Amino acid sequence: MHRAKILLMLGALSVAALASDFSGRAALEFTRRAVALGPRPAGSAANRKLQAYIHGELKTCGCQIADDTFTAATPNGAVAMKNIIAKFPGAQSPGHGSGILVITGHYDTKILPGRNFVGANDGGSSTGFLLEFARTAAHLFHQKEIDIVFFDGEEAVGEWSETDSLYGSRHLAGKWAADGTLGRIRALINVDMTGDKDLDILVEANSSNSLQRLIWQTASEIGYGKYFLDSGGAVDDDHLPFVRRGVNAIDLIDFDYGPNQAYWHTGEDSMDKISAHSLQVVGDVLVGTIKKLDQ
Repeated sequence: MHRAKILLMLGALSVAALASDFSGRAALEFTRRAVALGPRPAGSAANRKLQAYIHGELKTCGCQIADDTFTAATPNGAVAMKNIIAKFPGAQSPGHGSGILVITGHYDTKILPGRNFVGANDGGSSTGFLLEFARTAAHLFHQKEIDIVFFDGEEAVGEWSETDSLYGSRHLAGKWAADGTLGRIRALINVDMTGDKDLDILVEANSSNSLQRLIWQTASEIGYGKYFLDSGGAVDDDHLPFVRRGVNAIDLIDFDYGPNQAYWHTGEDSMDKISAHSLQVVGDVLVGTIKKLDQ
């Protein structure tokens, strides 16, 4: 057989092996329903409504649902918060070993007085993405446990600082360190602001180099390499509390949102700025990555 034809066949087999039934359109619709609740800062009535909505959708996925509830000390006083964890136990057959693969993101939005900040991309897209990833995981054969975590309280209540930010991820990282869960995590992938129509995911400097190479390679194999940049910088996000405790973790974030970041934390962060295609790109790449990590 001609060498070029063989290479084409091998390439097709590689793409098929990474095939995903993740639906960017479904993720966008989940996002739309979350955004329809309006601003959703931690502790708000809209945030609690979104918690109920997330629970309702996860119940259709056949997963184990665990709530990590806590009270956070914020500049505005004590605020009740809740991380929501969807657990998909793995087959754990001999030779594959135990372990947990974790996909995370936040569902809260920042308090911006005087602005109707609905956070379609920043808080909304990660919520919709995780709900669709849960639906996908329910039909995906996997040896390792897959945990999908919806973080509350990612946003600062006032000005971003070490103590006023990342409330949910800081709490869960501490809890999992105490009960031994952290030692079982093989990889943690955080998604944030990945719905941007003009998708370009940066290289995040605090993230795992090995995970970055694996994800970028997977994107290239599928044909999505152009959406994953070869440059970037450091970003404080929900992966950091885990990185600081030695977890193999990465942040996937598009931090170039609008001209000169014009849409970030403004009323311009609306549904018309995000797309099913961008969510599809990230979904396909992460399903392919999870398949590789599960081997």
